[in-house]
Amino acid sequence: MSDPLFSVTDQIVIISGGSRGIGKAIAEGFAVREAHTIITGRDGDSLKIAVDEITQAGATHPVLPIVCDVSKSGDITALVETVMEKYGRIDTLINVAGVNRRKPSLEITEDDYDFVMNINLKGAFQMSCAIGKVMIKQHAGAIVNIESLNTLRPLKNVLPYAMSKSALGHMTKGHALEWGEHGVRVNGLAPGFILTDLTQKLWSLEQMQQWGKINTPQRRLGTPQDMVGTALFLASEASAFLTGQTIYVDGGYTCGWNWPIPEGGGQ
Repeated sequence: MSDPLFSVTDQIVIISGGSRGIGKAIAEGFAVREAHTIITGRDGDSLKIAVDEITQAGATHPVLPIVCDVSKSGDITALVETVMEKYGRIDTLINVAGVNRRKPSLEITEDDYDFVMNINLKGAFQMSCAIGKVMIKQHAGAIVNIESLNTLRPLKNVLPYAMSKSALGHMTKGHALEWGEHGVRVNGLAPGFILTDLTQKLWSLEQMQQWGKINTPQRRLGTPQDMVGTALFLASEASAFLTGQTIYVDGGYTCGWNWPIPEGGGQ
């Protein structure tokens, strides 16, 4: 018998960016544990494929795909109206939708900057506010923002992305401060180095694989499935007194610095 403390049974859960990678893995994690799962994305065909795969994995309720560009407020309004009309409430929002353009700062165009910021930061803010209004009326709800190692400190040559994720960390804390008295919890989940379809090309390089493994105490790169347990925890009653926090799911990468000290401490 499952522990009700960690249950997400019959929750109404929205996952933005739910058609692939971390978003899809989290969506599947909720769907197979009896949550009513809604996934959003910009491409309808990708959403349909994801729904089929999540259903085949054992979803207990039909998974609802909704085309939604989180950078467009009109899309978000339509999303909320559709979900409220069908379910009458929203219990959990997982803000996963995110993009990146890897370039040195001096090569970043205005289009690059706006593309990253409008989806990663503006999109998450608009989703949180639109759904936060619903949760405040309910006096209950959980929001999980998918942050990044860049929330803590920037990686080289991804500065707009790093800036968006750093700001997302402040948004997590700010919304937790504003909405805690209304029964709404807001937390962040910051993945470490994760193998996804979006990062496959980068991590296919042997040099990158070795660097990632050497600097991660668990000596491996993460997978989207490694994010599922923490997302479920943050949506469940098990985290009822936890808000405004960022949990780094990174195999220990941020716990300290690895350095090539010899055996015996070099003495």
